Amino acid sequence: MRRATVFDVFDLSRVLILSITRLCHADHRGDPQAIAKWTANKDPETIRGWIRDGAQIWVAERAGQVAAVGGLRDDEITLLYIDPDHTGHGIGSVLLHRLEQELIASGHTEARLEATQTAQAFYRRHGWQPTGQCGARGDVSCFAMRKSLHPAEKG
Repeated sequence: MRRATVFDVFDLSRVLILSITRLCHADHRGDPQAIAKWTANKDPETIRGWIRDGAQIWVAERAGQVAAVGGLRDDEITLLYIDPDHTGHGIGSVLLHRLEQELIASGHTEARLEATQTAQAFYRRHGWQPTGQCGARGDVSCFAMRKSLHPAEKG
């Protein structure tokens, strides 16, 4: 697990597009227009701009390859995508935990994200709670979620 650099933008783009295309069928239902709209800003140049503009982008590597991509901005998890060839190994859970720890280290006591239909159950298993539908997204389903980052109280 490490912070991404501008040298990772091609691998980041690959993982994002493969994950959306192959794993998020419940959201885009194979509609080429929805996929194109969702992946339009996942090109290397746009990702390079995210990194330059201060977005925290993280990569998880497995067998020497970028296997997952995570992103943070302020108190929000903005990205969490897994390469379809690396699912089922707990990489998403480890990356989510790392992102949550980064938010805690930055002083946040609560986090938010916008989950796809595909990812909603994953986040619920990790203690995230739905807060409603996301606004202004007609292309794919979107569910706003939040999680308290306070440590569990001992009783």
